[in-house]
Amino acid sequence: MKFGIIQERKNPPDKRVVLSPALCQSVLDKFPDAELVVEPSPIRVFSDEEYTKARIEVASKMENCDVLLGVKEVPISALIPNKKYFFFSHTIKKQSYNRDLLRAILAKDIELYDHEVITNQNGQRLVAFGRYAGIVGAYNGIRAYGLKFELFELPKAENLKDQAALIAALKEVHLPNIKVLLTGRGRVGNGAKEMLDAMKMRRVNVSEYLEDSFDEPVYCQIDASEYNKRKDGVRGNKADFFANPEAYKSNFFRFAKVTDFYIAGHFYGAGAPFLYTREDAKHSEFKIKVVADVSCDIDGPIATTIRSSTIAEPIYGYEPQSEREVDFKDKAAIAVMAVDNLPAELPRDASDGFGEAFSKYVIPAFFNGDKDGILDRARMTSNGKLTERYQYLQDYVDGNEN
Repeated sequence: MKFGIIQERKNPPDKRVVLSPALCQSVLDKFPDAELVVEPSPIRVFSDEEYTKARIEVASKMENCDVLLGVKEVPISALIPNKKYFFFSHTIKKQSYNRDLLRAILAKDIELYDHEVITNQNGQRLVAFGRYAGIVGAYNGIRAYGLKFELFELPKAENLKDQAALIAALKEVHLPNIKVLLTGRGRVGNGAKEMLDAMKMRRVNVSEYLEDSFDEPVYCQIDASEYNKRKDGVRGNKADFFANPEAYKSNFFRFAKVTDFYIAGHFYGAGAPFLYTREDAKHSEFKIKVVADVSCDIDGPIATTIRSSTIAEPIYGYEPQSEREVDFKDKAAIAVMAVDNLPAELPRDASDGFGEAFSKYVIPAFFNGDKDGILDRARMTSNGKLTERYQYLQDYVDGNEN
């Protein structure tokens, strides 16, 4: 089985890679029948020379490989017919901007495996960049807070080497006695938590957060059961919420009344209530002035996120009364950091973490008969058609979805 690591061609450029030189070596050591070729790249965080030094072939020979490994969407013009591809296709939610990509994949008889649906038997994702999105999102949010109130100026995350460098920079800043709210306890939320803990920020529970005052910055991490409640007044729980989201309404405003800086690291599912609306943001008691929306659902559960932002221009302002974008330093503005590709700002660490999981769970499946069904569950297309699990996308492909 010959694997090819493709050059990332999507703009803006992404420096991440599925397998680092060290992990390529590890794969070859563990699987004697495996071969690896790395397509030359001028932007990859690991240079061509690093792969060559690790005795990994660097050559423009992707057409000779069986399985091609990438991170972001592959431009249609660069797709090689009749290959197996791994990348984030951003089609599983019927994203209109990638409809033509999925059509081309089918037309070129490509077997597509989307990283987002590489799961275990319980449906839990096995490979993801979420932790790194949380790490960079928390850093960027604190940077936005400093810029908004002209308290300090942190360097951009993309200009620092790794997570350790981000933490070192954060330790140099002095936050006032603000309250920081963090939603989510998954990879994203816990990645953000790592950064707050590294700053030695005090963590408090929900009742302390809502009721007490502090002479130091504090944070509170909550999940869906704490910012939603059942409409019928019956006591709910997290499992019930995910099973019956339509039975719930938001209970977030009690947090919004005391929060200065909010980090959104939760998962938002269809049918769930918005955390806060545009009307909520207009309320005189709505206190949040800086939002780091790592989840970045546009015009969704975080009403102040009216668009995604970019690594180059990561912060914009949202003026609640007019519902318009303004300068984030405007006194009436809520500063919003909503970069939708945050892990790209920490490419070396993110590639290492992602690659460790990919080499642990996915590569072995090619040599053990896919005994755990990992490849089968992630295979979206085969023989020019959608596989059974992804038949729900047929209307999307045909352009007939509602």
